[in-house]
Amino acid sequence: MDDHSLDEFRRRWQEELAQAQALRKRRRPEAAERRPRRPEVPPMRGEQQASGYLALAQGLLEGAGRPPAARATRAERQEAASRSRSPPAREAAGGGEQLVDQLIRDLNEMDDVPFFDIQLPYELAINIFQYLDRKELGRCAQVSKMWKVIAEDEVLWYRLCQQEGHLPESSISDYSCWKLIFQECRAKEHMLRTNWKNRKGAVSELEHIPDAVLCDVHSHDGVVIAGYTSGDVRVWDTRTWDYIAPFLESEYEEDEPGMQPYVSFVRINSSLAVAAYEDGFLNIWDLRTGKYPVHRFEHDARIQALALSQEDATVATASAFDVVMLCPNEEGYWQITAEFEVQKLVDYLEIVPDTGRYPVAVATAGDLVYLLKAEDSARTLHYVYGQPVTCLDVSANQAAFGVKSLGWVYEGNKILVYSLEAERCVSKLGNALGDFTCINLRDSPPNLMVSGNMDRRVRLHDLRTDTIALSISAHQLGVSAVQMDDWKIVSGGEEGLVSVWDYRMNQKLWEVHSRHPVRHISFNSHSLITANVPYERVVCNADLDRFTTHRRHRGLIQAYEFAVDQLAFQSTVPICRSSCDTTAGCNYDLALAFPYDSI
Repeated sequence: MDDHSLDEFRRRWQEELAQAQALRKRRRPEAAERRPRRPEVPPMRGEQQASGYLALAQGLLEGAGRPPAARATRAERQEAASRSRSPPAREAAGGGEQLVDQLIRDLNEMDDVPFFDIQLPYELAINIFQYLDRKELGRCAQVSKMWKVIAEDEVLWYRLCQQEGHLPESSISDYSCWKLIFQECRAKEHMLRTNWKNRKGAVSELEHIPDAVLCDVHSHDGVVIAGYTSGDVRVWDTRTWDYIAPFLESEYEEDEPGMQPYVSFVRINSSLAVAAYEDGFLNIWDLRTGKYPVHRFEHDARIQALALSQEDATVATASAFDVVMLCPNEEGYWQITAEFEVQKLVDYLEIVPDTGRYPVAVATAGDLVYLLKAEDSARTLHYVYGQPVTCLDVSANQAAFGVKSLGWVYEGNKILVYSLEAERCVSKLGNALGDFTCINLRDSPPNLMVSGNMDRRVRLHDLRTDTIALSISAHQLGVSAVQMDDWKIVSGGEEGLVSVWDYRMNQKLWEVHSRHPVRHISFNSHSLITANVPYERVVCNADLDRFTTHRRHRGLIQAYEFAVDQLAFQSTVPICRSSCDTTAGCNYDLALAFPYDSI
């Protein structure tokens, strides 16, 4: 309230008060003659406030329209009013000033917005605050002591940890201060992202089997499984950095050593390991019980595709024109859950996650795509004559596969995304000249998908608009493996190059190179596993038992750990981690380790 409006209000109120007193004095003798004398009742305070509020509002409106230069100062107006007042008017002005002060206090109380009702139940306040994020909770904690207590409640910060993926398997009683745990997780996440960008961490080459060539590699949550031309299957747990990996026995007869069939495919999840061999045999190991297989299944022909569910114990194999699903029963005995017959040889096979009681798989055979449900017969999901499928990946409710366009009407190679519930195409993505060689739909963020193509490009697809959000020229000989998360893409090429990209900045962060094509890429927030598998499965002869010769043919598995705060090239080389009495330590060429000893 400015000075001019206050003086205007006082002047008007004094005039009204003087007129009311004069009118009361004129009416008092007449009322005394007509009725018995009663004590005088002063005007009600509410009526005075109401009249004052109206006069104040009118004065504010009138004063707002005047220019500042025409307004006198408050001291000048008070001095002029005091000189013109009579003693009765001064007495009336004293009561008016008290009323004005009371009015100002009332207006100030009306302008103060209450920050919170402290009588509100605490549980209701928690339910209101649970919709705030970490920044908003931090701001609310600075309002008052009451808000600070509510904003730092353990339930709120425990929910924030769960929502952002920190310690998902923990309960609220595991820690006493979830806000501090949340801050530590955020700091660790920032450190890991910085190490990823700068390639800071420990890198290790997983120990290889002598005189054997790598055939296939798979990993799950830091556990790596590899199959070799010698028929051996090995498992590493990179979470504990145990470099001496155990062998999984295959129960083949040892009458003719070295004559075991090659390992065609290997798969692993949190509890099972599966290996398929060239002769049609399938071994299933339970990682919790031991190194001997718990089930052995035999096909009449070579196994062409193998799939293992990442959530439960469901195995699917494809041999000749048959697709078989295996699951253990309630007593733990493995049995055939479903068997399907297809028209062509199966090229790709994937198990759909989170399907409940009955497993569901998607298989591609030439230009046919099948939806295989355990309680139903094989159903054709997609078929266009003369357009073979080149890659496949599935999520909980969608299937994505690359289609090669052939024939007189060339429409370009595309990626088709099908809804598994509606069994119809929901998106057609891309229009590339080369064949799509790899797709990652399961591990990608929501509404995004990444793919690799023989035209050397890595593409980021937006499933909401059916457009290509980003296209990167990545590998000279074509892309062979790809995976992404919320800020980076890791791609592998046929030339053996592994590249890490920040797709938000469209920038390559770093790359590493090996001799053989990259066939497997798997990473999480703190680790990366890559596998370079050779084209040709050449076994070294006895007269070529040199490390340098064997290294050209054997393949390579590398594990990166970015939680270690050191540069990757400063990591300890594998020869320094092996003892001299082990086979792996003896197979190194010491002339390469000490090149100046012969001088």
